[in-house]
Amino acid sequence: MGVEVRRGSTSPDMSVVVGRVRLRHAVMTASGTSGHADELAAYGDLASLGAVVVKSLSVMPWAGNPAPRVHPVAQGMLNAVGLQGPGMAAWLRDDLPRLATGDVAVVVSIWGRTVEEYREAATVLGAAVRDSHPIVAVEVNLSCPNMSGHGIFAHDADLSAAVIGAVVGQVSLPVWAKLSPNTDRLVAIAGRVRDAGADAVTLVNTVLGMALDPDTGRPALGHGGGGLSGRAIHPVAVRAVHDVRAAYADLPIVGVGGVADGWSAAELIMAGADAVQVGTATFADPAAPFRVAADLEAWLTAHGHRSVGAIRGRAHG
Repeated sequence: MGVEVRRGSTSPDMSVVVGRVRLRHAVMTASGTSGHADELAAYGDLASLGAVVVKSLSVMPWAGNPAPRVHPVAQGMLNAVGLQGPGMAAWLRDDLPRLATGDVAVVVSIWGRTVEEYREAATVLGAAVRDSHPIVAVEVNLSCPNMSGHGIFAHDADLSAAVIGAVVGQVSLPVWAKLSPNTDRLVAIAGRVRDAGADAVTLVNTVLGMALDPDTGRPALGHGGGGLSGRAIHPVAVRAVHDVRAAYADLPIVGVGGVADGWSAAELIMAGADAVQVGTATFADPAAPFRVAADLEAWLTAHGHRSVGAIRGRAHG
């Protein structure tokens, strides 16, 4: 439920800084939930958001997983889309121009099956970026499965650091590392990617899960298991942000996981996030990122705060 703004109140400053990036608003979209370009433009002004984070791209086109790819569960959903995408070169040619026509900040999410594929995706992106491009950061999706026998990259500190080092070497843009909540080493891995050159960490990706079809008893998703997202994982995200902020006072953090209204966004910021992303809520309501942005502003105003920064890290005293 939204919070009503008091009449006559002064709007709070919604701008935030995430490492080297200044964003006009604390609320962004989340990778994988708002398409590859301007798909959400029909539902609100993309330029009013902090940034549009595009669906993860690899160096090559990728077909993704077999259907069904999404399955609703209580307070969220399971997905196993499988990182379907056109490849970096095609995205730069066909999709980026649709975002470059407006005053929209863009964060490009990349993935790979090997360290070298991450490097190649970053190389193609780095060669194409110019000062006039709207791209403000690269978010490295370390939470995807790979095919080198290592499981999820973000569960391995050495691999995570190697990927970040490879990407940082190919782009001049700020690099954000998107980490997984499915490990008890999250705090240590956040420190390793920071040391490898990451400007910020994005916390968190989906929680591993599975649902069965009641008629067949077989997995409801075509891929078998999937990632649980939505309100159900919000406390997991809050804990992750809190613990990483407690360990690293100066590491920029982007919070994501179950953000669906002003309070859930504010809660992640109070836990230590500098900005937040709206993901799964967009599937139920494509206008969710714009609604959450307005609701966070209203929440801050109703509680007498003049800026997003006024509540950042409040949980830490």
